[in-house]
Amino acid sequence: MTAQQNTALVEEFFDRYRGHDVQGMAELCSINADFSYPPFELWGKQRVLRGDGKVGTVGKAIWAGLINSFPDLTNVVHSVTANDDGDVVAQIDISGTQRSPWGYVLPQGKTYDEPHLFIFRIGDDGLISSITAYWNNGAISRQLGHLEVD
Repeated sequence: MTAQQNTALVEEFFDRYRGHDVQGMAELCSINADFSYPPFELWGKQRVLRGDGKVGTVGKAIWAGLINSFPDLTNVVHSVTANDDGDVVAQIDISGTQRSPWGYVLPQGKTYDEPHLFIFRIGDDGLISSITAYWNNGAISRQLGHLEVD
């Protein structure tokens, strides 16, 4: 695929994300696409859930949970840079107003707006084969009024 086609695929992914179409987002990915959100951790009494795995399992669950907790969740695409080899980097702002619990963050009706960096890999089949995203989790917690310290 060309850089232009790779850019269009990632832009479509974020269009579907804005539309809260989790299944549609996953359909743009290969069946075994890798998923990694390194900042995502949810500590439980006996285990830690991390944002690493596959789009079809971990990714879809995180996206659906976010949309449930932030029903007005949206994103603004600032830039998408791609090459003909299937590498794509996107600078995105994601924002939303919390209406239900998200992990340990109880809803206070507050909004967050935080820059995210997404790194995609597009396979030879024209589908996304991996998604990695980075953001400042502490800044999001602060915006939502969650100031818990270990």
